[in-house]
Amino acid sequence: MCVLLAALTLGSCIHNNIPYPRIQANFVTLEFQDQSGSTAIDTVTRTATVTLPEEADIYNVLVTGYSLSPGAELVGNPFADALDLSQPCMVDLRLYQDWQWKIVARQDIDRYFEVEGQMGETTIDVATRRVIVYVGAAEDLTEIKVVRAKLGPAGSEMTPALAEGSTFDATKPLKVTVENYDRAEEWTVYVEVIAELATTESADGWTRVAWVYGKAEATGESGVEYRVAGAEEWLRVPAADVTNTNGSIKACIKHLSPQTSYETRVYSGDDYGKTLTFKTGAEVELPNGNFENWWLDGKVWCPWTEGEAPFWGTGNPGAAMGGSSITVPTDDTPTGTGKAAKLETKNVLIKLAAGNIFTGDYVRTEGTNGVLSFGREFVERPVGLRGQFKYKCTPINKTSSEFSDMNGKPDTAIVWMALIDSPSPIEIRTNPANRNLFDENASYVVAYGKVQWAKDVEQYQQFKVDLDYRSTSRVPRYIIVCASASKYGDYFTGGVGSTLWIADFELEYDY
Repeated sequence: MCVLLAALTLGSCIHNNIPYPRIQANFVTLEFQDQSGSTAIDTVTRTATVTLPEEADIYNVLVTGYSLSPGAELVGNPFADALDLSQPCMVDLRLYQDWQWKIVARQDIDRYFEVEGQMGETTIDVATRRVIVYVGAAEDLTEIKVVRAKLGPAGSEMTPALAEGSTFDATKPLKVTVENYDRAEEWTVYVEVIAELATTESADGWTRVAWVYGKAEATGESGVEYRVAGAEEWLRVPAADVTNTNGSIKACIKHLSPQTSYETRVYSGDDYGKTLTFKTGAEVELPNGNFENWWLDGKVWCPWTEGEAPFWGTGNPGAAMGGSSITVPTDDTPTGTGKAAKLETKNVLIKLAAGNIFTGDYVRTEGTNGVLSFGREFVERPVGLRGQFKYKCTPINKTSSEFSDMNGKPDTAIVWMALIDSPSPIEIRTNPANRNLFDENASYVVAYGKVQWAKDVEQYQQFKVDLDYRSTSRVPRYIIVCASASKYGDYFTGGVGSTLWIADFELEYDY
């Protein structure tokens, strides 16, 4: 021991080659004047995203407050003046070294331009400030009548005003000046003639549902027809399943057969668009979706048959290191036979561990934090998920700093589902220093839905998750189904003892 101490003392007299800790400096909160909702802070990409209402001046945005991770400081005084967030703004935080953060503003402006006799939706290109309106061949281009028009944010003024009922000469491009906050933009409006009265543009075949898009006259009888490929009789989609928005047709065809070829077309009066062909997908179910198969690997319960490839993952590998599994099989089922999954929130070592199950893998444990992989390969497009559940709700008694105000409130169970088209499964990290959680609003999300409960449900009940698709044409690459006894378990917030029982998960493919 004395030799070691002497060596360390001598070494300290020569030089100090111990590197600085590499700890990322993060924004914890960042607040702006007149913002909508809270700022989204992504510590992985070091991006803070604020949503502004459309009447806000995006060129002059004031920061009203912020907080940083322990030990971090803001470099300089970038928030002394209003920020121009029409483009991303870069600022630096310092903790042993500088960390660059990007501040991004989202401002959704409701723009529209509609005229009488229109066919299909208006094309509005914000980047080039071009508007294209489509009308039928019978319309008089020298006197196009405006139904409604708005090209700028709330409070802006247009010249000419283009009030409802006003007319303009569409034989040449129309120049429109939009003024807001003493800044002016020039827009150009073009009117194009569509010769056909019915146009079939696209058809997206799912498994038992298909979506058809096209153009038709804004008024009069119009819709969509379909048939099994090669059949003689055309069937018309019920009017309740067809929308005609200013001549833009969207139809949902239901009750189709899986893995079958169909033909479809748009009609307008006695005119028909071209015939398109689509094929429906397969009706694929979730492996071990009834949670019947389990095996015990040491202290870790695994929701699959021993020796088979896993489909479901849990937080059990991490929780069992400090105690026991938090997701286990149970004989308490809706029918009294077979197995179900029991997800219980427990206190493991010094942290709360929420009972959970998900499609994917538990990758590794880093300290007391988990790294997970969310997603299994999947290319079909179901409309939702149904299953059975019951829930024991306890008050939240463990919280992280950002959820301290939830202490004592009822815990919340959640089941959610997503279809994604990212190149690979999503890596989930719960460590606050490099946290990465699933974002339902991310660009890779094709569809998402959830159900949640914040009260006791003593007897099994059926639930249903309805999927909200961002696009009917995008094909997913992975499916994520996740259930947790504590909704905020990723933030180590929940009620010890909260328990969620789940059984009989099935994908739904028809409306």
